[in-house]
Amino acid sequence: MNRSNIRPFLVLILVLFFGLNSQSYAQQTAEASKYDPHAAFSPLFYTHNGNEFRSASGYPGPKYWQNRADYNIVSVLDDNSNTLSGTVTISYKNNSPDHLPFLWLQLDQNLFAPDSRGASLIPSGSRYGSRGEKLNGGYSIKGLNVTQKNKAVKFTSIIEDTRMQIRLDQPLAPGAEITMKMDFSFLIPINGSDRMGHLTTKNGEIYTIAQWFPRMSVYDDIVGWNTLPYWGAGEFYCEFGNVDFTVNAPASHLVMGSGELLNPEEVFTPTQLKRWNAAKNSDTKIAIRSEAEVTDPASRPSKDRLTWKFRMENTRDVAWASSKAFVLDAARINLPSGKKALAVSAQPVESNGDDAYGRGVEYVKASIEHYSKKWLEYPYPMAVNIAANVSGMEYPGIVFCGWKAKKGSVWGVIDHEFGHTWFPMIVGSNERKFGWMDEGFNTFINGLSSAEFNNGEYKKGAVNMHAVAKAFANPELEHVMLAPDAMREKNIGINLYYKPGMGLEILRNQVLGADRFDYAFKKYIEEWAFKHPTPFDFFRSMENAAGEDLAWFWKGWIIENWKMDQAITGVTVSKKDNVADGYNIEIANLEKMPMPVHLTITLKSGKKEVVKLPVDVWMRNTNWTVHFPTNEEVVSVVIDADKNLPDVNPDNNSWSK
Repeated sequence: MNRSNIRPFLVLILVLFFGLNSQSYAQQTAEASKYDPHAAFSPLFYTHNGNEFRSASGYPGPKYWQNRADYNIVSVLDDNSNTLSGTVTISYKNNSPDHLPFLWLQLDQNLFAPDSRGASLIPSGSRYGSRGEKLNGGYSIKGLNVTQKNKAVKFTSIIEDTRMQIRLDQPLAPGAEITMKMDFSFLIPINGSDRMGHLTTKNGEIYTIAQWFPRMSVYDDIVGWNTLPYWGAGEFYCEFGNVDFTVNAPASHLVMGSGELLNPEEVFTPTQLKRWNAAKNSDTKIAIRSEAEVTDPASRPSKDRLTWKFRMENTRDVAWASSKAFVLDAARINLPSGKKALAVSAQPVESNGDDAYGRGVEYVKASIEHYSKKWLEYPYPMAVNIAANVSGMEYPGIVFCGWKAKKGSVWGVIDHEFGHTWFPMIVGSNERKFGWMDEGFNTFINGLSSAEFNNGEYKKGAVNMHAVAKAFANPELEHVMLAPDAMREKNIGINLYYKPGMGLEILRNQVLGADRFDYAFKKYIEEWAFKHPTPFDFFRSMENAAGEDLAWFWKGWIIENWKMDQAITGVTVSKKDNVADGYNIEIANLEKMPMPVHLTITLKSGKKEVVKLPVDVWMRNTNWTVHFPTNEEVVSVVIDADKNLPDVNPDNNSWSK
C-alpha cells in the first residue's frame, strides 16, 4: 500500500469500528475500568541495557566482579558474665576496577548499644532490638591495625552507629589485598532482634551467637559501598570468603557451628566421637548425647575449658551455639553428586520429644536433600539446627529455631530456615534492601518441599487467592520493592514473605507452567550462586530462560501494589447466518493488574468446560468477548472458579441463567 492510500483507509477503519461496535463497546464498559493496557504492557520497563558486568540475559557478564573477605577469628565465651570476646583478622581483596580510598565494616552488635540509632527507632514490643532489655550492649573494639604485605598502613578509623570506616592514606588499588586485625568484645543480649541471644533452661544456658564479629560491607557495581545501618528488620548483605574460627567454652558445653568441626577428637568423649563418626554413615538418627546423658558429668570431658575449631569455605557469614543443656543428634545427608553431609540437631530436654525436636535430624536431612535435588546441591559439610529462644533465624550451615515449637511447626521452621541456604546464603542478594528476594523466594520453595516431605505429612491445602487478594489490597501495605526497615513491622510478613512467595506460585502454576518456571528458576540459582544479583537481574533471567515477557507481572506485583479484578459483563447467544452457534461471553479487566483468564462453563447437562486465555488478551484490551461454540444451553459461567488468582472482587466473577 502506498502512502496516499493510508489516510482514507484509516478513516474507513475508524468509521467501521466506532459505528458498528459502539453499542457493544458501551455495554462492555458499563462498569468503569481502571485498567490501562499501555501502562501494564509498556515496552519501556527495562531502563538500562545489559553490560559487561551484568548481562542483558540476567546473568553475570564476562567481566562481573565482586570483592572477597576471608576471616580468622579466635573467640572466648564467658558464661558467668554472658560476654563474648575475641580477635578477628580480615583479609580483604579488591577485585573491583576502582581505587578504594576507604573501607566500610559492619558492626551489627552496636544496635544493642543504649544510644544506637536503631534503639531510637524501634518501638516498644517490637521483634527487633533487645526486646526491652536494659542492656549496655554494643562492641568494645581495641587494637585495630591495618597492614599490606606485612607492612603497617597509615589510616584513620571512625565508628558511626553500626558501621566503621577505615580511611586509608593510600587507596587500595584494583587487585590489591589488605589485612585488618582487631580485638572485640560485647555483652550478649538475651534476645538480640530475635536473631541471637541466650536462653535459660533447667539444665543450663543456651547461647546462640550470630552477627558476632566485625564484617566487611559489600562494595559492588550497583551503588559502591553498601552502608545501610543495621536496625533489625533489614537483614544482611555480606561478601563471600573462607572463615576459620575457634570458640573457647566451658568443657561442660557442646558447641555446634557453621562449616566443618575440625577437631571432634579433642572436644567429644571417646563414646561421643564413635557415635559422631557412625552418624556420618547412618540414614537414621544417632544420638551423640542422649537426653538421659545430659545431666551425667561423664558425658563431657573432665576439663575446665575446651576450644572448638571450625572452618567454612566460600561463605558470607558464620554462626554458632553453645550449651551444657544440649541433647545432640546426627545423621547422614545424601547429596545428588554422591557427596555426603551431616545433619545435626541440638536441643534442650524440654524440646526433645518425638512431637518436637526429637525429629529435628529427620527434618534437617529431608529438607536439605529435597532442595539439593530440586535446585542446587548443598555446599557445606554440616547442617545444624539449634532449638533456642530465637523463633527462627538462618545463617550458613546453621539455623536457630524456637524451642517451644511442636509437630508441623517444627518441620515448618526448620525447613524454612534451611531453605535460606539457597536464598541468600548461596544466591547472595542484598537482604537489607530487597528482603523479598530471600524471604519470598524461600517461602515459595518451602511449599514444594512441604508437599514432598514424608508423602505429604505437612502438605498445605490449596490457598483461596480471592481471600488473600483482599489482604494484599490493604491500602496500608507498602510495595514489596521497599527496604524492610522502611515498612511497618506488621506488614513485613505479607510484603517480604507471602506476597512474593505467592507471586512465584502464580507464575509457576498459572502463567509459565512448572517446566518453564523451574528451568528458569534453577538457572537463576546456578548462575548467581555465590554472587550478588539485583532484582532486575532476577527479572531478566526469568524472562530469558522462560521465553516470556513478564514485565507486566514485575511491575504490578513487585514494584507497584496493583490489584486484580476480572468480571463477567455479559453472556449472550451468538448466531451465524441467523442460526445459534454458541455463546459470547463478555469479560472485562477492571483493576490495574492483568492476569490470565480461566473460565469454567457449566452446560445444562451438568458437563463443565474450562476455557483458558493467556494474559496477552489484556495487552490492548480492557474487555474481551470469548466465543464458546456449543449446541447445548449454558447455565453458568465463572471466572477463576478454583480461586487460583488474586481477584479482589469475586462478586462479579459469575453469571448464571
